[in-house]
Amino acid sequence: MSLIFNLEKIVGSNQVLANPENTKFNSDWTGEFNFRPKAVVRPRNVGQISKILELANNRKIPIVPSGGNTGLSGGTYADNAIILSLELMNDIREIRAVSKIAIVESGVILSDLRNAVNHQDLSFPLNFGAKSSAMIGGILSTNAGGSNVIKYGNARDLCLGIEAVLPNGDIMNLMSELHKDNSGYNLKQLLIGAEGTLGIITAAVLKLHPKQKKHATALAAVESIDAAISLLNRLQAVTGGAVEAFEYMPDTYLIKYLSLFPEARAPFSQNYKFNILIELASSIESFTNQKPNSKVSLTDCLENVLQDCFSKEMVLDAVISQNERQRQDMWKMREAAAEVIISKKPLLNNDIAVPLDKIGSFLEVVSRRLAELDNGAESVCVAHLGDGNIHYTIWPQSLDTAVHYKTIEMVEEVVISLGGSFSAEHGIGKSKLGSMERLKNPVALKVMKTIKSSLDPNNILNPFKVIP
Repeated sequence: MSLIFNLEKIVGSNQVLANPENTKFNSDWTGEFNFRPKAVVRPRNVGQISKILELANNRKIPIVPSGGNTGLSGGTYADNAIILSLELMNDIREIRAVSKIAIVESGVILSDLRNAVNHQDLSFPLNFGAKSSAMIGGILSTNAGGSNVIKYGNARDLCLGIEAVLPNGDIMNLMSELHKDNSGYNLKQLLIGAEGTLGIITAAVLKLHPKQKKHATALAAVESIDAAISLLNRLQAVTGGAVEAFEYMPDTYLIKYLSLFPEARAPFSQNYKFNILIELASSIESFTNQKPNSKVSLTDCLENVLQDCFSKEMVLDAVISQNERQRQDMWKMREAAAEVIISKKPLLNNDIAVPLDKIGSFLEVVSRRLAELDNGAESVCVAHLGDGNIHYTIWPQSLDTAVHYKTIEMVEEVVISLGGSFSAEHGIGKSKLGSMERLKNPVALKVMKTIKSSLDPNNILNPFKVIP
């Protein structure tokens, strides 16, 4: 009661929920992790967060930050902890068109920010399926990626500065608006991707880009993964790097998608094994052609490359969107991936990355070894093919958890053998602690533990996540 009383003194009685049950604060988005927090507290400003963390640190009570709760790695697991919800800190403080920056609080929802800057002829290009619920604080804390990484980079590449509260309540102001700042250690980048284990990000200065005026979008069936990578390189060369998204959806995924969403239309008259969603984007009307004083549209560029690859049998079939509705229908197929993946349980979720020229090898080797480990197991995957990030989900046939562990280890062994990473954009959270212990460089782990214990000696901030 003393804890609740003190929290209410800081934020007001209406913003504290004691012992919540049957609420959105009792599980992660996937439903894999269920928990019961001591309380949920919803601060309105950084000063209140500072006082909450000081209180928790003095009493050695765990604090788990929560944004849109769209994570897929158990990062918001908060049994017997205080959940610090950032949802009320949702102010877009400033959009500066000349400098192309937005200054926002961490509770701002991604789609709200995208809509706000769009009205000023600008774009915040980070984009993924959960954009209508994911919040900036969580996006930065997991260094989220999405479909546009190939052109704009991850969340850390779109952030100039942050404000964060440290475990003892100190407020660290790193709200730089500079593109160059070499004044010591890059503490901003230390906290981005740390999943709330070192400090709670409360505000950020984000980079904006010119609004894209033209899009050319297509679904293409290709002969192989290698043919897809060749197509990507050809498109980048022809358009001067205008490829904004290059997403892989195999036949197994599309079949599951169409069964889950029967109102949707199949993209082709027959099933193809390898399917790519391509999107080119540009802020200019047309590109200079090789002929003097001639111009070609973005759609023409896409159509010409697809036609040429079709003649070489690299592309087997293709459909180019003719209007915005068709474009959105294509994107619905890809952005429904999370719903498709959790439509069947149990599931083994792998968010991995390998070099682009090793993607085909990964899929081939893992498919063969999965059949040997668990005959009858199904796999369904999608990929940000342009940056080598594969979301490889397995629905096991076996109910034996020992087989599940061996399956995860097998996938990660293949990834590491190809020079890849067992975590690409979903973070470590709680679910990948075993992978960190097995596969992370021991010296790197030692340094991470040293940093954590130095900044958070009482281990109150999102404890038992990220570091095994």
